[in-house]
Amino acid sequence: MRTATVNDGPGTFTFGQGGLMPGSATIDVVGPSGERYGEILTPEALDFVARLHGAFAERRHELLTARGERRRLIASGVDLDFRDDTRSIREDMTWRVAPPSPGLVDRRVEITGPTDKKMTVNALNSGAKVWLADLEDANSPTWSNMVEGHLNLADALDRRIDFATPDGKEYRLGDERDLATIVVRPRGWHLTEKHLLVGGEPVSASLVDFGLYFFHCAQRQLDRGQGPYFYLAKLESHEEARLWNDVFVLAQELLGLPRGTIRATVLIETITAAFEMEEILYELREHSAGLNAGRWDYIFSIIKNFRTRGPDFVLPDRAAVTMTVPFMRAYTELLVKTCHRRSAHAIGGMSAFIPSRRDAEVNEKAFTQVRADKEREAGDGFDGSWVAHPDLVPLVKEIFDGVLGEKENQVDRLREEVKVSAAQLRDIKSTPGSVTEQGLRANVGVGLAYIESWLRGVGAAAINNLMEDAATAEISRSQVWQWIQQGTPLAEGGTVTRDLVVRILDDEEETRTKAAGPANRFADARRLFEEVALGEEYPTFLTIPGYAKYLVDSQARRAHRPR
Repeated sequence: MRTATVNDGPGTFTFGQGGLMPGSATIDVVGPSGERYGEILTPEALDFVARLHGAFAERRHELLTARGERRRLIASGVDLDFRDDTRSIREDMTWRVAPPSPGLVDRRVEITGPTDKKMTVNALNSGAKVWLADLEDANSPTWSNMVEGHLNLADALDRRIDFATPDGKEYRLGDERDLATIVVRPRGWHLTEKHLLVGGEPVSASLVDFGLYFFHCAQRQLDRGQGPYFYLAKLESHEEARLWNDVFVLAQELLGLPRGTIRATVLIETITAAFEMEEILYELREHSAGLNAGRWDYIFSIIKNFRTRGPDFVLPDRAAVTMTVPFMRAYTELLVKTCHRRSAHAIGGMSAFIPSRRDAEVNEKAFTQVRADKEREAGDGFDGSWVAHPDLVPLVKEIFDGVLGEKENQVDRLREEVKVSAAQLRDIKSTPGSVTEQGLRANVGVGLAYIESWLRGVGAAAINNLMEDAATAEISRSQVWQWIQQGTPLAEGGTVTRDLVVRILDDEEETRTKAAGPANRFADARRLFEEVALGEEYPTFLTIPGYAKYLVDSQARRAHRPR
């Protein structure tokens, strides 16, 4: 076997035998090397990603442009509605999605989390049916996190990820038959990977995450009797789902795998996608594994799209926007009905609670809330639901066991009585609650705390007994931005102003910096929070400027892969 090595300062990339695929471009690796990075960044894997980039980069840019145009229409007062040009898809009752693949038939409990070593072992051993291995919102996309995450996934499939902590605690995979099915969530279409360049331009993070995992692990998963499975994040239209389907078709062709080997579950976490759920299933039907109610990003999408539409589109305190408020209830009811009429799984939303081993009172209150949430989902017809902590797996399993019994899912429950209109999906005004100074302070504090964690490379942050990810920070900063711009009145009197938010920021930064000690990034976190929450312009995602300004290694060394 021919190998080639690139020496570039501290660390080394070692690549295996090369050979460009026909039609692929050269990818330049820009960034420091690390132990075993050459196992992931092989010439063959990079060629594969380059081929995907060459085939789909232009369409991706066109679809991102279409997102901006649609947002401008909404801002101008155009109301979202079900599309006339796709009516025939919705009215044609003859099509169904593909039957579920092995490992995705019973999904009553799914656990989510990033792909670090500890989470990988704990998630696979958790007793959940599925592990959402998250390269997106619960992951801070540092270069080391991304490459090492792929190493951990490959090692988990090879059963060589067992490890011990410095204090002697051991983490080992359990019996193969009891391990959760791995489903990988690549980063969304809006993000890029700035450490992999084609012609000096960064490659789509979606194609990098999907491509590297599929290239290295598709056959590994098939050898386990399952397959390469994915969660697709942040989709805003069925055209974006069509792009993913075309990526799948080409990827399977390039590696010689049968068409339909891949299965993908789409998170319905944008208001625009909620109006195209049936069309999204249709585009992915040969690769579809259903839809998921991505509740937190869905709220973020509501705020983002309607942020300039006036008081009727201002939501109350984040804590008051529960799954039972009218617009959220309409969205989840429609999701279950849509999935089941096409024989697809409907997966419920996240329970982010982290059980406390010290505070029984906190646990009792939280478990009561989790139980009510999951009983509602199971009763509504969902086939499973998400948790963020292994201690919640038994509770959610018990609830879904009580509804499913010996059945693997309840896809046969069609919910034909559900009737959801476009007006109900848009009904933000009926959300009960008010904006309070406590809610404002919570948004500022949690937003600041999460961003600081993310900048340190930790994307799943334990804050106030909840496992928070980027969606929470997006909601928090978006509400602050909207409340300032709208001059939203506070329940206690007065209005939300920039000066008030700055004073709260001063308090929160000082308090949290003292508690964190010297090794923290609260100064950077504050600068980023001010940019995305207090500026005149509204960035569509805080992770875009955050990644470019703070996570990309400014001393990154260019390492041209060998030819």
